Amino acid sequence: MSTGWVWNERYLWHDTGTAGGPLPISRWVEPMAHIESPDAKRRFANLVAASGLLDDLTPLPPRPATVAELTRVHTAEHVADVARQAAAGGGNLGGGTPFGEFSCEIALLAAGGVLTAVEAVVDGTVDNAYALVRPPGHHAAPDHGRGFCLFNNVAIAARHAQAALGVERIAIVDWDVHHGNGTQDAFWDDPSVLAVSIHQDGVYPPGSGPVTDVGGPGAEGTTINVPLPPGSGDGAYRAAFTEVVEPALDRFAPDLILVACGFDANGFDPLARQMLSSESFRELTHRVKDAAERHCGGRLVLAHEGGYSPFAVPFCGLAVVEALSGVRTEVEDPYLPIVENYGGQLRPHQAEAVAAAAAVVPRVPRGLPETVGRGNDSGSGAFPRA
Repeated sequence: MSTGWVWNERYLWHDTGTAGGPLPISRWVEPMAHIESPDAKRRFANLVAASGLLDDLTPLPPRPATVAELTRVHTAEHVADVARQAAAGGGNLGGGTPFGEFSCEIALLAAGGVLTAVEAVVDGTVDNAYALVRPPGHHAAPDHGRGFCLFNNVAIAARHAQAALGVERIAIVDWDVHHGNGTQDAFWDDPSVLAVSIHQDGVYPPGSGPVTDVGGPGAEGTTINVPLPPGSGDGAYRAAFTEVVEPALDRFAPDLILVACGFDANGFDPLARQMLSSESFRELTHRVKDAAERHCGGRLVLAHEGGYSPFAVPFCGLAVVEALSGVRTEVEDPYLPIVENYGGQLRPHQAEAVAAAAAVVPRVPRGLPETVGRGNDSGSGAFPRA
């Protein structure tokens, strides 16, 4: 098993300035570091290196995405607005999304990092990949950014795979604790992309991601939302995978799976109230990896999204990369015993939320039968049809 690793020091130089945590400062809020700071990402990368796992990964140096690649998803006006504000010394896209003078070029490198990972997986350079990029992307809609996101890295990568690499059907699984509204908007009317978001109900954006959002005309069933109640842990997330995610992937039979990998459903995150541990994320990764092996020759790319606990995120991230690579290091998560005591049972109200989402699965358009369980060994990225 060969796992690609995308990382660049420049990602840490994206400048979000000071804030009142996730919000702008105000008269009575003393300035502090913005909640979307480099700390969690730096410590994640450092733990991968310190654990020795880095020696087992294939480094994939990122490249900047081009404007043409961005505008497969975003309007030219949005791309130009980010560039204009950055050139003027920095700006703000609203929704707690400030950025500095050099953040536009770093955001291009973040989007390009996910493109690099997808290219390497599709052409067979690596079996799967993790792109530890910043700024995140899944809240960025075609015509605007928000929620710390300038450009939608995963959506741009999906369109690149289709337009440039010959990949037809793409599944996006988003387990960031916040709804992937930007990704949903990008593919609302597109039956060739399955977008599944598991998120805390109502946390961000407010009112976004109800189970009744299933896709536009002609694409019904290719948007699936699993809004879980606050306090959901292993039981609810396992049920969501068993009853919603895995059946949807099996019906859709994707040629490539992308994961919007946020770690903010961990039990220590300041911006949500879920109860996952590093072992939870290890299991989710194994399960989506198994689905990729069933349907698309193991082609799987995880792109970093949220996660704001600088001490918990590194252990969650390490568990994911260990699961991708098949290499278990000697690192033990010292926070695991704490989160495990939070409890991970499936409560009745959580089961009801999962069941409501599962009702959408029969509407997922079926992939052609010959794609099921068969990848393409040619490395060309084109999946043959009978």
